[in-house]
Amino acid sequence: MDSSPIGNSGAIYEAPQLIARMLATTWALLWSLDPTQRLECEFAMDDAARLDWDFIPKPDRHGIPLSRLNSHQRTLVQSLLACSLSEQGYSQALQIMALENVLRERDLPIFGVIAGDMRNSDLYYLSFFGRPGFEDTWGWRFLGHHLSISYTIIGQRYLTITPCNMGAQPASVGVFQPLALEEDRGFGLLRSLSAEQQAKAVIHTVAPPDYATRQVPFVGKVEYPDYMDLGIPWYRITDEDREALKFMKDDPKGICGSALSTQQGDALMELVGTYLRRMPDEVALKQLGRVEHEGLENLWFCWAGGLDYGTPHYYRIQGSSVLIEFDNAIDEGNHIHSIWRDYRNDLGHDLLADHYARERATGHHLATRLNSSVPDE
Repeated sequence: MDSSPIGNSGAIYEAPQLIARMLATTWALLWSLDPTQRLECEFAMDDAARLDWDFIPKPDRHGIPLSRLNSHQRTLVQSLLACSLSEQGYSQALQIMALENVLRERDLPIFGVIAGDMRNSDLYYLSFFGRPGFEDTWGWRFLGHHLSISYTIIGQRYLTITPCNMGAQPASVGVFQPLALEEDRGFGLLRSLSAEQQAKAVIHTVAPPDYATRQVPFVGKVEYPDYMDLGIPWYRITDEDREALKFMKDDPKGICGSALSTQQGDALMELVGTYLRRMPDEVALKQLGRVEHEGLENLWFCWAGGLDYGTPHYYRIQGSSVLIEFDNAIDEGNHIHSIWRDYRNDLGHDLLADHYARERATGHHLATRLNSSVPDE
């Protein structure tokens, strides 16, 4: 039986070596947990919590926080993150978590002692979905303030890694600038545009408070940004702003990549690569190759808000398969949210649907070792 997905470019998502490394580290980590800890972090594959990847600080997280782990278990979590991200991506994740300590001290005058419950580098949660190794389709997620990475493994062969969210507050302090490349290369592309090109690329003078697609599990045909970022009412947009900033899958806003010069087109692809290279080469190179194959004629770049650092600004890159959003509107351009999404396979959506439709009936999970291939009647 051909196990390649129907209606999907399955080879794009094949990552057997990375999946094997993830599984080995996952096993080591799970075996180190006591029964109570495992109850906190293990969920069924179809648990609704798998779809909630929202990265805001909130008290009702699913999973086990780093604060509930001993030093050996924390080291295993770091090993899992390190093998599942590129060196660039892992470095960014570590900086994002460390910034919570800076943010806590900055927020003390606002939140008082409760700041310690909201801004804490130990409040990052690990969750596992399904039964890694005992079922061939499973997933895991690492989630906390400004950091949300979700991995879905299908048939122990295919891997999806979106939504991949990274944020930073403050965006820059001391040696910490985890998302400097995403911002600098965005500004670099914008400033390389002629006045005529900028007139097409800049879609609005006001930046959205957060992503136009918000934190929906799967991107719809049309998405509107919220009026404000949750818990930050002092930056608010209007209905007119929302209309100007809305995302339309079938009618992209901004300037098309085919209207760029060769140098500008290379800069746009380099900007896309900045996001995709958060992941190991086994994933990143295939994903980047797909975007390059789809061509600049199917890639759009738009900008909103201020045209300078230190002002609220936003950009979006919209392709046939990839969606990237970068928002730095809050705190006068010192609070970044950035995300890479896959229209069809965020959280493994289409690949999972295809896998279950074809294989659940005949049972290709590893658990079917307990069932006869052809029962004796």
